[in-house]
Amino acid sequence: MESVFGLVGKDFAIVVADSSAVHSILVHKTNEDKIMLLDSHKLMGASGETGDRAQFTEYIQKNVALYQFRNGIPLTTAAAANFTRGELATALRKNPYMVNIILAGYDKDIGPSVYFIDYIASLHKVDKAAFGYGSYFALSMMDRHYRKDMTVEEAVDLVDKIIMEIRSRLVVAPPNFVIKIVDKDGAREYGLA
Repeated sequence: MESVFGLVGKDFAIVVADSSAVHSILVHKTNEDKIMLLDSHKLMGASGETGDRAQFTEYIQKNVALYQFRNGIPLTTAAAANFTRGELATALRKNPYMVNIILAGYDKDIGPSVYFIDYIASLHKVDKAAFGYGSYFALSMMDRHYRKDMTVEEAVDLVDKIIMEIRSRLVVAPPNFVIKIVDKDGAREYGLA
C-alpha cells in the first residue's frame, strides 16, 4: 500500500514516502527509504515495483552525477526531470519500468519545484503531487489545506495530517514515513513520522 507525495512551499519543496517494502500480502521490511538524493539540491521519491524502483532511481542518480562530473555544473531540476522522462520514454518501448516519480529540487535562480513523472513518461511541473493508494487521501487533504506560501512548519503540519488520514483510512496502512525537504541549504531528512 505505497504512498508517495510532495509539495512546494514558499522557499522549499518537501517529499514524503512510506518506508514499507511490500509484495502482495507480505511486508518484507518497514525501513525502506524510497526517496533518493540525486544531488545536493534534488530529491526523487518513487513508487512502484521494488526492483524497478531501486534500479531506475539509482540509474538516474548515477547519470545526474556523471553529467556534473563531465560538465562541471549540476543539472537544473527541470533538466533532471526531462532527462528522467526521456529515459522512461525510451524504456517504455523496450522494457518498461513500473515506476512513478515525484522529483523535487531547489535551483538558485528559480527556487523550489516539484515534477510529477508517471510510468508512461508523462511529465508535469506541479505544486502538489501524490502516487499510490495513499494518494486519494493526500490529494484531497492538499486540495483543501495547501497554499503556495506555506512555511516549513505549516507544510510539515499538513504532512502530519495526511499521514494520520492514510493511517486511519487504509486497511493495510504503512506504519512509517520518511520526510525529506530541499531548500537553498540543500536536501535533508526532516524526520520519521
